[in-house]
Amino acid sequence: MHSVKRKLLNVYNKLHLKRTLKYHGDFASSKTGRFVQEKPFLGNQYLDDPLLQNYLAKYLPPEVFKLVDKDLKLFGAAVAGYILHHHENVCSFEPQLIQYDAWGKRVDKLVMHPSWNALHDICAEEGLVSIPYVSKLDKWGRLYQAAKLYLFSPSSGLYSCPIAMTDGAASILKVRPEKPFKDAYEKLISNNPNLFWTSGQWMTEKKGGSDVVNSTETIAVPQSDGTYGLHGFKWFTSATDANISLTLAKIVEDGIYQPNLTLFYLETKTAAGELNGISIEKLKKKLGTRQMPTAELILSGSKAYKLSDGRGIASIAPMLNITRLHNSVSSVSIMRRLLNLANDYSKKRESFGKKLIKHPLHALTIEKMEVEQQAAFFFLMRVFTLFGLVESGAANNEEKLLLRILVPLLKLYTGKQVSSVVSEALECFGGHGYLEDTGIPVYLRDAQVLSIWEGTTNVLSLDVLRSIHKTKGEVLKTFIYDVQRNLTPSSNTSDVLQNAKSILVNSFDNLKGYINSVQLKEELFSEVSARDLSYSLARVYMGSLLYNEAATMHVDDKSSVNLIKIAYRWIAGQDLIPVVTADKLNF
Repeated sequence: MHSVKRKLLNVYNKLHLKRTLKYHGDFASSKTGRFVQEKPFLGNQYLDDPLLQNYLAKYLPPEVFKLVDKDLKLFGAAVAGYILHHHENVCSFEPQLIQYDAWGKRVDKLVMHPSWNALHDICAEEGLVSIPYVSKLDKWGRLYQAAKLYLFSPSSGLYSCPIAMTDGAASILKVRPEKPFKDAYEKLISNNPNLFWTSGQWMTEKKGGSDVVNSTETIAVPQSDGTYGLHGFKWFTSATDANISLTLAKIVEDGIYQPNLTLFYLETKTAAGELNGISIEKLKKKLGTRQMPTAELILSGSKAYKLSDGRGIASIAPMLNITRLHNSVSSVSIMRRLLNLANDYSKKRESFGKKLIKHPLHALTIEKMEVEQQAAFFFLMRVFTLFGLVESGAANNEEKLLLRILVPLLKLYTGKQVSSVVSEALECFGGHGYLEDTGIPVYLRDAQVLSIWEGTTNVLSLDVLRSIHKTKGEVLKTFIYDVQRNLTPSSNTSDVLQNAKSILVNSFDNLKGYINSVQLKEELFSEVSARDLSYSLARVYMGSLLYNEAATMHVDDKSSVNLIKIAYRWIAGQDLIPVVTADKLNF
């Protein structure tokens, strides 16, 4: 009896072992199993972006579009190929500072990944700064540049930051015929990597960030050769490896301080290759943008040239406008890149028996992010088009006024959007969205700076108020007129679109009523309402652009239905006028 039981037990054990091997054989040679999740694919970022293609085809003259389209087809492949490779290299390496050599000599040497230098060369060869200056495209140069930066920024390894400041510096130096400025300008817009220079923008000091007027302690002492020696502490200098920088200081002559700030130009190194009276005290440890060196600098007699006399803030304003526009490009393009990845991944990742995209809630989540991105896209391109008109001298007074209020609105709103959208996008990848080696989390860390750099949301909201007060309300009149013009087209008679228009017009009327009530009382808009007012202006304007684009599309166009849905979701899916809502609730 016992022998029979033993035989039966042996048979059972053999069968169980066989069954175990059958079910768990995948793990016999590896603890991870055979399943490999297919990663999201990044294709040609221009050809895979009908929104960008259609916009350029619609607004650029045919001969200009032909030139731009040809270039962007090639560049769209590059940013998903070898340029992306450099981006990934740079993102995996943090700059290092070597302050002393082996013999105790102070050297302050920055160690960068070779791909950082490769990105420098790419920016020169692709004309990412030079396009609006040398392309002979006149008023269309800025829109062309915006499209190219839009493709480049998410693959730039943050080289987009020095490019922004270089563009800003070029805009200031281009009108100066004096030798040091003219020579520098030619290098800033060079397409030759061996000649191409980048610029920094050293404004922030220890006492304050945006409060530049009251916080700048750096002084400028006149020298016998007509230059100035700068002495001070610059607390937050991005792109520390730049060739030149524009910076602010107060002139001190015979012990007397000039009350106003002056703008100066300096080269970071001497002809002998030594630092120009500059000591790099430390590299900043930042939440994001770790690919790029940001440092604390001590200036000890740094040789500098005066660019303005006592009009430092006004003189550097054009640079700030341009860097804010570049900031907005980064915000909108990062949203696009994460959406491209999330969309592709949703068609590959299977969960609960079907692809992610087949889950209605997941599809809705992506659709909502798409609404945010497309609204931001049309806003971005509109402002760059306006900037091209103003810069080329083709703009009328109304367009100049409109640009004055739209630049801070664009920067502050897209700077907030990007953090929210990118955070949502990370969730679309589940655990993979949290893994650094997927290359995805870096976008979230880097996105946070976009609402801080070049003015926080509150600072820019106050700038919006300043533009209203300084022009005695003229910018608002121009803004209102432009929204009304955007709402005029009605070739597309879709019921959904007309319903969206009705909601938007009602919100717009309420916003105008609020504005009129403040102006009738001969009051200034209160500081506490600045952010809500800015959000209201931005949302209404973005809604008007979405409506205009959808309303002017041919009814049979395949993109028409999608754009109508996007416009409706933007207009009907949120509080367009939070400043009015807050006013009614006495907030």
